[in-house]
Amino acid sequence: MTPDTAGAAAERAAADDAVTCTGLAHAFGGTKAVDGLDLAVGPGEVFGLLGPNGAGKTTAIRCITTLLPVPAGMVRVFGHDPARDRMAVRRLLGYVPQQLSADAALTGRENVTLFARVFDVPRRERAARVAQALAAVDLTDAADRLAKTYSGGMIRRLELAQALVSAPRLLILDEPTIGLDPIARTGVWEHINAVRAATGMTVLVTTHYMDEADQYCDRVGLMHRGRIRALGTPAELRQGLGERRRAQGAPATDPPPTLEDVFRDVAGSGLDDTSGDFRDVRSTRRTAHRLG
Repeated sequence: MTPDTAGAAAERAAADDAVTCTGLAHAFGGTKAVDGLDLAVGPGEVFGLLGPNGAGKTTAIRCITTLLPVPAGMVRVFGHDPARDRMAVRRLLGYVPQQLSADAALTGRENVTLFARVFDVPRRERAARVAQALAAVDLTDAADRLAKTYSGGMIRRLELAQALVSAPRLLILDEPTIGLDPIARTGVWEHINAVRAATGMTVLVTTHYMDEADQYCDRVGLMHRGRIRALGTPAELRQGLGERRRAQGAPATDPPPTLEDVFRDVAGSGLDDTSGDFRDVRSTRRTAHRLG
């Protein structure tokens, strides 16, 4: 197969996926944040992108969402090239970043309306779409309260409504439940799954909560030092680690491995090297503090 033929075949395959990354690379100065990432997310699935701080997850997401350029490799979102067709890609996306995006001085309704305008929801549809997004995350009764009066869980649900108001085909969530208590975390996921079941949208999520990934993700990719190091359903990854352990002489009476065990197996040897920079840590702590 010639390079041209291979490229055409890759483009055809990418058109069938919600997200495709092939050889994606991105560096900040001399630091390689993403180093030849290969990733395919099927339409309609919930895909978890896991890994330690500094693994390159957020950088990869920013390339997919057009917030960063793609200096090397290929990225496609439902067949669209973020570099050449930025607005077409953005119209397909809903994005909840790590950093808080809700304005405390606006009401819930005003926050979602602002995003409806940014995402070019037609004016004649705007009020109905805003009301629908707020209802989807159970915030109708609190819609006209200032966001600064919301609890942490309500803020995250408001941000989810902001992302949903444009009726995205792909919802991207970067640490959506950071800093939330277990009840609030469950509530956020219940609303995500309800919208997904009703619309068939694809969900790409990063999280450090392995129980969330195990329970809610159809497949997960464990990312370390800029690349995917393990890929499969949570059950497949847990089973694979158990088989490797038994092959190495582990007693049959040992408890079955968890997804956290898989995480440590893939990334544990380099955790000290991948803790992110000062800005990453500060941003994450601020978000967790404000939601707590």
